[in-house]
Amino acid sequence: MCGRFWNIQFPFLHSRFKTNWYSIMKPISIFNFHGMPSQIFEPLVSLSLLRIHLQRSSFCSAAAMEWRIGLNIPSANQLINAFSSYCYQRDLDKAMKALDFMQKHRIWADSVTYAELIKCCIARGAIIQGKQVHQHVFSNGYEPKTFLINTLVNMYVKFNMLDEAQALFDQMPERNVVSWTTMIAAYSNSEFSQKALEMLIQMLRDGVRPNMYTYSSVLRACKGSCNLAQVHCSIIKVGLESDVFVRSALIDIYSKWGELQAALCVFNEMVTGDLVVWNSIIGGFAQNSDGDEALNLFKRMKSFGFCADQSTLTSVLRACTSLALLELGRQVHVHVIKFDQDLVLNNALLDMYCKCGSLHDANCTFNRMVEKDVISWSTMIIGFAQNGYSRKALELFKAMRVSGTKPNYITILGVMFACSHAGLVEDGQYYFRSMKKLFGIDPGREHYGCMVDLLGRAGKLEEAMKLIHEMDCEPDAVIWRTLLGACGVHRNMDLAECAAKQILKLDPDDAGTYILLSNIYANSQRWKDVAQVRGSMRDGGIKKEPGCSWIEINKQIHAFILGDKSHPQIDEISSKLNQVIWRLKEMGYVPDTNFVLQDLEGEQSESSLLYHSEKLAIMFGMVSLPKKKTIRIRKNLRICGDCHVFAKLLAKMENRCIVIRDPIRYHHFHDGACSCGDYW
Repeated sequence: MCGRFWNIQFPFLHSRFKTNWYSIMKPISIFNFHGMPSQIFEPLVSLSLLRIHLQRSSFCSAAAMEWRIGLNIPSANQLINAFSSYCYQRDLDKAMKALDFMQKHRIWADSVTYAELIKCCIARGAIIQGKQVHQHVFSNGYEPKTFLINTLVNMYVKFNMLDEAQALFDQMPERNVVSWTTMIAAYSNSEFSQKALEMLIQMLRDGVRPNMYTYSSVLRACKGSCNLAQVHCSIIKVGLESDVFVRSALIDIYSKWGELQAALCVFNEMVTGDLVVWNSIIGGFAQNSDGDEALNLFKRMKSFGFCADQSTLTSVLRACTSLALLELGRQVHVHVIKFDQDLVLNNALLDMYCKCGSLHDANCTFNRMVEKDVISWSTMIIGFAQNGYSRKALELFKAMRVSGTKPNYITILGVMFACSHAGLVEDGQYYFRSMKKLFGIDPGREHYGCMVDLLGRAGKLEEAMKLIHEMDCEPDAVIWRTLLGACGVHRNMDLAECAAKQILKLDPDDAGTYILLSNIYANSQRWKDVAQVRGSMRDGGIKKEPGCSWIEINKQIHAFILGDKSHPQIDEISSKLNQVIWRLKEMGYVPDTNFVLQDLEGEQSESSLLYHSEKLAIMFGMVSLPKKKTIRIRKNLRICGDCHVFAKLLAKMENRCIVIRDPIRYHHFHDGACSCGDYW
């Protein structure tokens, strides 16, 4: 054994020490090694024994001591200390070399050190090295602690290797709440959400009590009110309904499924002393386009003495965006400045200014941003496109590519929207055909919709129909409505009827389709068909949504509906409107009765054109705002042609800017022209 030890393991020993080797080993040999594994004489262990005897025995000669010092091979403790240092310093290469040496010599560190190494593997995305750590801690009969196995399971989850994570979880001799929660969270965040609910049931059957993190994770897996109600009951049963994280998760999931009243009930069940819960309820209403309630909750939060953070302000900005409350949004901007260069908040600001039609403020914010991501660029591109500045949108897209920011699905959608609303057929076709090759993005249903709109506006209805049939996915009602609208503009009866039939198959209660088809028939003097369509609407109990416009004056929202005379200043508004109409007629304005025929807002006569909701809102702005201040109107239906002409002439006569936002786009009226170029 000594000869093998000498010749194989230590060929580098200086020859002058060979004469002392057997004299050194002889005293050690008197110990009884019977029954000990042969590996006891592996280098590090042998050296440890040598050191003990060199230090404690009388035979420690000068030559032997010189040999011990000159060898310069670390002890087991020194190696473990070096390994720990590499792990905590996140030096993965050196740590793995030390691990390999430890594996060969059956040396193990503590669980905390291994956990640090695993974290380093996760941070580096080092799957192979992570598996080596896994193999090491389970080798040669070593039994890792539950804490360490949980860390390994989490590693596989982070690497999206759920099968490996599940296999390791199944092998665990003991599972605690962390083990279960790790797997439940993994399945909740994946497409196997039902598995998360099943594991919660198994966890309860195994007698492991879920904690707040378990329920916060499993709530994300709930698909529909049934599962949600069951989990909510389980939360109450274990007494976690008052926990901040659980309450916040409950509010989030109820809001996600549109159960806003249930979310509000959870919120109102007890006094809320945590900003996280306030943010959840405000965010829930803002995300569901209930801006009024979101702002009311924000006021309540402020009255309780809470200070808004980034999450709060993001939700408030979203609420301002949904209601087109530019002045309130500007006030929120003052608070945003406190959080210097927060990217998420700046993106929310951009979105708010763009959707409130204030491109100047949006552009200033964009230019001041130190950091811009794909969301920043996409928001600004779409903002320019929707506000009628398609050329600027395309120029900004070129600047985005120069900056090195890679466009995403939404970016290309904004580019194609710009092409569609500016009639840039060739540009739109180029980006649509090359988006996969240039940017690695597969065309989606929305991109096809933009192309159908682009071709339809250009009168290329047959090409649009061909494109629909070539779609990789099934066309939805939105795409068929787009084609139907183009058929109405270009009076193609055959395609219009085909498109209408497809829409009503997908959405039988779509009142807009009945109205549009009726308008198309009316324009062609097909009155029997008009009567048939209207009869179908009556028989099916289908009613058209009334036109509504609203305007913000002094932080108050004023809404106007056709035929509604409930506004306290309606007499003053009507008088002002009559005066304006008279002056405009002197300039050559003639009400376009074609839009009475189309019945865009239920008009039955020419006089009803006078009281379209946007005209009433504009007049209220004129009597309430200072001269030359921009009038900003939000509208629920597409603006009709007569109101479009009216706004252009009025903007020129009054020398002021009027901005009308409808569901399709923004119209900036100034000096007798509109930003849409009369192409909407």
